Amino acid sequence: MRTTVLRRPVRREEPDRRTVRTAALLVVVLTAGAYLPSPLYPEYQQLFGFDDLRMTMVFATFALVSGPALLLGGPAADLVGHQPVLRLSLLLAAAGSCCFALADGTPWLFAGRVAQALALGAATGAAQALITTHRHPSARIGGPLFASLAFTVGTAAGPALSGLLAQHAPGPLLTPFLLHLLLLAWVWGRLRTTVPVALAPGRTRARWRPTRPHIPAELRPLFLVAGLNGFLAWAVLGIYLALVPALLVRELGTDDAALTGAVLAAVLICSLVAQLGATRSGTTHSQRLGVALLGVSLLLLGVSGASSLPLTLAAAVPAGIGHGLAFSGAARAVDARTPADRRAGIGAALHLLFYLGSGAPAVVVGVLTLWVPLATAVTWISWSALGPALLLVLATGYLARPPRTPTPG
Repeated sequence: MRTTVLRRPVRREEPDRRTVRTAALLVVVLTAGAYLPSPLYPEYQQLFGFDDLRMTMVFATFALVSGPALLLGGPAADLVGHQPVLRLSLLLAAAGSCCFALADGTPWLFAGRVAQALALGAATGAAQALITTHRHPSARIGGPLFASLAFTVGTAAGPALSGLLAQHAPGPLLTPFLLHLLLLAWVWGRLRTTVPVALAPGRTRARWRPTRPHIPAELRPLFLVAGLNGFLAWAVLGIYLALVPALLVRELGTDDAALTGAVLAAVLICSLVAQLGATRSGTTHSQRLGVALLGVSLLLLGVSGASSLPLTLAAAVPAGIGHGLAFSGAARAVDARTPADRRAGIGAALHLLFYLGSGAPAVVVGVLTLWVPLATAVTWISWSALGPALLLVLATGYLARPPRTPTPG
């Protein structure tokens, strides 16, 4: 790979609150846009007449497509700089919202999900690296946790906002996406004035080509276990995001999008509270407790058969708290061991596991609905995930044990 040294003076990488705020705002807006459709899927299903499999595939397209975008966007930001990658992500997000705003059939929904996946996938590594690099070292909430909070805020705000607008504003399937386009334009303006274009001192701008992030050998065991903990956290959350809207319609006979959005947002609020409460706890403790609570949630779903609305909502509390602890603990653990010049690439690879977790179980559930009801499919998935959850609790504790010192012979 040939490199060319920048001729312009390069600014020092120093704490910069404006850069951190813009990067966090970008993450919130992009993530909110990706989850805007969640409360609207029952209405789309009724309007376009597709089955549960297609509904879960539309939901899961985001996670499946964001993988390649993460693997390409993270290393690209390390090589060519953060601002070009973030600008591209905003344009892709705008295209996704336009697809949903103009949708008159299922293909538009798939196209919108693809654009949203590419947008957030491309931006994840760059935004997280900016937040971590420019966050002041003495800040009470460190860079990795601050980035995790931004993702969670966006995930909660999207369903709550679209559900409220769909229920009480004109054009229920149009207004949420028009508002999102305005927010994207606002972030575009901030990006131009607050995010540095130049690379860090001593870095060179390289000609980019597709490559996979390199995980240092000494980081791989921790990366794998933390990534799987985050995978499980987002998998449980993905089950709720895919199940709750349909369950509310079928059990309560209501298509109140505002209620659906509020329920989904409540799960994420539990996650936010857990992340804030764990700011001073160790990453190992956060991950082990979080995965244990995720197991409790899966157990409640399995026992209830995923068909009891009260038990499903009760299981949402440990799901939200467990998601917050496991997700933020995993991100903090990996970032603490990541070289500064590889934050975008390694951070993107870690989030690849998170995004796959949010979509893969929904795909499996959708396929199972070809033979069994939706509630039965969720029950099977819940029971089958309990074993891996227990293994992850043990593996996380094992990695945290201090190495044995050889006894003198």
